[in-house]
Amino acid sequence: MEQNLTTFFYPSPIGDIYCTFAGDFIVDVSIGKNESGNSVSEKPSKTATLFFKELDAYFNGDLHNFKQRLKFLIGTPFEQKIWLALKTIPYGEFRTYKWIAEQAGSPYAVRAAGQALKKNPLPIVLPCHRIVASGGGLGGFSCGVEKKIWLLRHEGALGRQSLRWG
Repeated sequence: MEQNLTTFFYPSPIGDIYCTFAGDFIVDVSIGKNESGNSVSEKPSKTATLFFKELDAYFNGDLHNFKQRLKFLIGTPFEQKIWLALKTIPYGEFRTYKWIAEQAGSPYAVRAAGQALKKNPLPIVLPCHRIVASGGGLGGFSCGVEKKIWLLRHEGALGRQSLRWG
């Protein structure tokens, strides 16, 4: 069954964001470049407009949890468990790769959890930037570590908890 996918552009403080929807569900968020393979639609749909209002509120510091309905078009059951567990990390906090592996029911699958995070189709919405290394290191981010640092600072996480990077 083929999905009818539509991609829209949102300008953000961390760069261009391309948001792809399947009807009323967001299915992909790409930061920096349009990775959906779809052409970008000029006029946002009603669903996209509502989601862009959520992004505005997030970047203004007024929204801590996204309400936009989402759907996974990719990912194994393990990867999807990892991605959904990200929603439980409070705004302004972070957790470790070990913690996220435990949430998915596989406490020893820390590296696999890291690989799943690299494939997260909905960064920011499913906040993979809130996952860091157990030893206090920043860890990676599919959109670039500088964007991870920006997002953690924006949420106030770096002010309350210490990390080292570089």
